[in-house]
Amino acid sequence: MIKKSILLLAMMGIFISSCSVSKSARDQRNLLSGTWNLDNVHYENNSGNFKSVIFNDAEDICFEDSEWFFRDNNSTGRYTIRQGTLCQGGDRFFRWSVVEPSQNYSSQLQFKFIDDKRKDISGGYGYRLNIVSLTPQNMTLKSNVSVNGQPVTIVYEFSKK
Repeated sequence: MIKKSILLLAMMGIFISSCSVSKSARDQRNLLSGTWNLDNVHYENNSGNFKSVIFNDAEDICFEDSEWFFRDNNSTGRYTIRQGTLCQGGDRFFRWSVVEPSQNYSSQLQFKFIDDKRKDISGGYGYRLNIVSLTPQNMTLKSNVSVNGQPVTIVYEFSKK
């Protein structure tokens, strides 16, 4: 009986420690928390003009000047696109987290779409953006995509409201 109790306590300790978030990820979550304006979307690593649908939602131009809100206490957020001739305006809700850096990438912001009742509407599918820089005033995120088999990097530049 004592051996089972010790084993159970050890397993609980491993489980709890595996669920903890590093200080770096916690600091980034705290910096992300709040309202941001997406000031600019542009492309790197390839020449030419690009027009793309971002996050399987709207054209890149629709995201410029969109408002993003991150709530760190329950890992939910939203972005709001303004209504326009090319843009279906409104709020899009998401659940987000910061993924710890690894050998292959820096820290990443990951999110998936949810409805206004916080239920997953993306079928578990989500997005990851590399956190290139994050300060109390500015944030730059990048995502790597492929266009006709050629790598292109989408750059998202935010400012804190």
